Amino acid sequence: QLQLVESGGGLVQPGGSLRLSCTTPAFAPGFTKDRFAVGWFRQAPGKEREAVSCLSRNRAFTDYADSVKGRFAISRDNAENATYLIMNNLEPDDTGVYYCAVDVSPLAVRQCKLDAYEYDFWGQGTQVSVSS
Repeated sequence: QLQLVESGGGLVQPGGSLRLSCTTPAFAPGFTKDRFAVGWFRQAPGKEREAVSCLSRNRAFTDYADSVKGRFAISRDNAENATYLIMNNLEPDDTGVYYCAVDVSPLAVRQCKLDAYEYDFWGQGTQVSVSS
């Protein structure tokens, strides 16, 4: 099992910024802090969960949903054992619960996928609200 904890959500006005963090405070035997790809997903009220961004295990490949390209950036700091989602120029449609997830497949070394079915462990989520 792998525990994930998201933080950094909150209420922000349109045009504002937030930085979400995803940390893995505990590791099961066999896991190390760089042996997985990471994805960020979100779910707005009354809507299905959607992919936002992902980062491959080797941190060389990233992907973003069209709706966030140019505004969001994903990165990982192995020393801090954390993955970040930097969100700029936030819009009301960005409102939702944001989840991080990890893909431990060996196929996720050089690539990642914006598909929730690819991910093995999930955090509990952090609320992001964009409103004036």
